[in-house]
Amino acid sequence: MAYTIGIDYGTNSVRSIVVRSSDGAEIGSHVYNYPSGDQGVLLDSSDHNLARQHPGDYIAGVEASVKGALAEAADSGEFSADQVVGIGVDSTGSSPIPVDKNNHPLALQDAFRGNPNAGCWLWKDHTSIDEAAMITSTAAKMRPEYLAKIGGTYSSEWFWAKVWHCLNVDATVFDAAYSWVELCDFVPALLCGITDPLEIKRGICAAGHKGLYCDEWNGLPDKEFLSALDPKLAELRDRLYEKAHDASVPAGHLCAEWAAKLGLPEGIVVAIGEFDVHYGAIGCGVDEGTLVKVIGTSTCDCGVVSADKEIADIPGICGIVKGAILPGYYGIEAGQSAVGDIFKWWVEGVCKGDDQLHAELTEQASALKPGASGLLALDWNNGNRTILVDQRLTGLLLGQTLYTTQAEIYRALIEATAFGARAIIERIQEYGVPIKRIVCSGGIAEKNAMLMQIYADVTGCEMLVSRSSQSCALGSAISAAVLAGEHPDFATAQAAMTGTRDVSYQPDPASQAVYQRLYALYTQLHDAFGGVAGESDLGLVMKDLLAIKAGA
Repeated sequence: MAYTIGIDYGTNSVRSIVVRSSDGAEIGSHVYNYPSGDQGVLLDSSDHNLARQHPGDYIAGVEASVKGALAEAADSGEFSADQVVGIGVDSTGSSPIPVDKNNHPLALQDAFRGNPNAGCWLWKDHTSIDEAAMITSTAAKMRPEYLAKIGGTYSSEWFWAKVWHCLNVDATVFDAAYSWVELCDFVPALLCGITDPLEIKRGICAAGHKGLYCDEWNGLPDKEFLSALDPKLAELRDRLYEKAHDASVPAGHLCAEWAAKLGLPEGIVVAIGEFDVHYGAIGCGVDEGTLVKVIGTSTCDCGVVSADKEIADIPGICGIVKGAILPGYYGIEAGQSAVGDIFKWWVEGVCKGDDQLHAELTEQASALKPGASGLLALDWNNGNRTILVDQRLTGLLLGQTLYTTQAEIYRALIEATAFGARAIIERIQEYGVPIKRIVCSGGIAEKNAMLMQIYADVTGCEMLVSRSSQSCALGSAISAAVLAGEHPDFATAQAAMTGTRDVSYQPDPASQAVYQRLYALYTQLHDAFGGVAGESDLGLVMKDLLAIKAGA
């Protein structure tokens, strides 16, 4: 009986799971919490846009989490480590790491100890807003085809903006970096013992969605374009990569050093790295017509369309990349920059509560009728990823009175994220992408029935929940299982190893009618504050909210 390991690098921790390849059963799991910074994130109180991580946490985390998962699996009585045939890795992204010629992160060198610019530039680092805007404007003039594939706007969450910002604020770090490697590419290379950044097998997922890579223009952006940004970026291009690969190509094989550290067979396959939610989509059983929503600190939405079909460029989404999720399909990505982070901000940051307060507010908010609070919020507390692609936008709460409660605000924030989700769904459908079912994953989807029902009522779509609590790690393990030959292709592997739970959230017609009115108001705020509508009269929004409140 064969097993694979899925390793999922999240925002605050890394989790490894041991998965039976025949049916996807997860028999071992272990979480390693990053020790550095604030819950694993290096922050700067003077700049709310800064979010970095220490690469040493990643290296310690892979060893601790894999060993812990193997130990738990061994306790099942049916498993031994020599049955493991492959490893898959996913991570947050874009989370690039500056490395030296030996593929060692600069943050591990004494010269850069304590310098956040030498660490990993975490996905939610938005310090490069100005650089992203310059990339967008320059591409609009020189290479509009670049923008067409990424929804029309380059984001401060993405690779080139972060690397360029490093050059602008800390040239010493930039000049010391021989290359930059996405976290999802770095860990597979580490496990394979690859010490030359030029030899790393880079995944098309990170390259295409965040690095402006496309086979249509021979890979990464050309040197003329990069030189228009800064000549040093053009020089860096030669030290990155020429070719990026989909999940049908392995990153390599487990080297002797890491095989000994982990207690695994040397030479087993290591899958190509993908972002967490892209492998999470595979772990949720994504196929054409299925939209996968992985709901966590942020939310990422993924869908696929057969590469045999023509697909239109979709304004405002995070990209359409061939092979980014499943080989043979275009991967479509969109998402919201903050979801769980918004609830955490309100309950823990503002209300100074804990998990118990989360539970209490959930119970109280569940008793409220849609619209009864008279509140309406915008879900932009960490900027807007889709469909406005504007990280300078901020959150908004409208309609509060002297009697507004914590629970009412809690529910309004959940509703705001549901409205943002609906905007994404409607934009994707508008451009001909079929959405026949929605499968959700993540702890919030599993634990918060109120949120799931609100999402169903707001979007008008049935909401299903993935069978696996660790769909991202499971998707990584599935990729390893296919590459190890345990399944002939991804469709067969998904059929055997994924599924949904026996729970379905159906739209309630009465609630749906109220949310239809609220969504119309949300759209007014969305367009007016998002700069879509130009000048807009917002004078009736508060009054309409009061009318809805009275009706509820």
